[in-house]
Amino acid sequence: MAIDWTNIYKKYKGLWVALENDEKTVLASGKTAKSAWDKARKLGHAKPILTRFPSKLTSYVGSHQ
Repeated sequence: MAIDWTNIYKKYKGLWVALENDEKTVLASGKTAKSAWDKARKLGHAKPILTRFPSKLTSYVGSHQ
């Protein structure tokens, strides 16, 4: 089942985000992956999921030639 990150995206666009294992709960965020990771680790989360939310959403259609 797909996870709706619409509200997370609105708040954290352009940032790295550390998520809980449920992939919905934001533990920490930062301008770099390291800062989001370090903040989540300081809060006691051993292995947060890191992702970066783009500054703006764009479509991409690839092709193979």
